[in-house]
Amino acid sequence: MNGRTALITGAARGIGSSIAQLFKEQGATILTPTRKELDLSSNNSIDRYCSLLEQQVDIIVNNAGINPLGAADEFSDDDLAETLQVNLVAPMRLIRALSPGMALRGYGRIVNISSIWSGVAKPRRFIYATTKAGINGMTRALAVELASSGVLVNAVAPGFTNTELTQQNNSAEAIRQIAATIPAGRLAEPREIAQVIAFLCSQNNSYLTGQTIFVDGGFTCQ
Repeated sequence: MNGRTALITGAARGIGSSIAQLFKEQGATILTPTRKELDLSSNNSIDRYCSLLEQQVDIIVNNAGINPLGAADEFSDDDLAETLQVNLVAPMRLIRALSPGMALRGYGRIVNISSIWSGVAKPRRFIYATTKAGINGMTRALAVELASSGVLVNAVAPGFTNTELTQQNNSAEAIRQIAATIPAGRLAEPREIAQVIAFLCSQNNSYLTGQTIFVDGGFTCQ
């Protein structure tokens, strides 16, 4: 990734932090804006951030996302609007602003972070699963549009991952129970997810586009 500049959203912790660290190790210049710099809940903030960028962006990793829990008869209008905005509209606007430059230069890599819940179901993931399925569809459509210009677009759908948030939200026993449902017998480490994303964003990936890759230890194969 030497000489490439990567914009990574949601890089403060978890998988996003591992992506940023690995990209640094592989020679990329990384942009990891704070919420003050880039507020994904505000279209004005997104457009302003993109218009003020002083350098070309070669790689986009749309990692940031939110997951308000609720069934189809539970979610609020605010939950619906915010989750659609952050998880789906914001990535689309970033891509709209930055992909034309990639196409003009004949090189670009875009990875959209999806979820296993875009492919299998779980109660109370109604809005979240819908937005992540939308990410998969957006990825396929964009890949077709941009492939001839040298811009490759893929999605990565992580499974259960051993992040700080997972540890905060689950007891050790709950994590053991989750691991027992995964064929690999354990949760993913954030760096394992980041390594897949790094390959997709590197020059080593020269042909793979339009795919949603489930990195889940076999969970969704059951």
